[in-house]
Amino acid sequence: MENVMTTIYQNPWMLSLIVIWSLAWKAIATWHAARNNQPAWFIALFVVNTLGILEIIYLVFFSKRKSK
Repeated sequence: MENVMTTIYQNPWMLSLIVIWSLAWKAIATWHAARNNQPAWFIALFVVNTLGILEIIYLVFFSKRKSK
């Protein structure tokens, strides 16, 4: 873990990419949760930071699909 932190401190672009990645997934997932009227998911996705992992799991498995 110390090597990861050292790498991030030495390369600020890596931290920027991680932040952008996480914020993009968070925005998409919370938007879907709000549109699907799922307040528990919205709060969980908004509060918990998992670098996009929880957001991707929500979008793939728990987000309601639109019927055509």
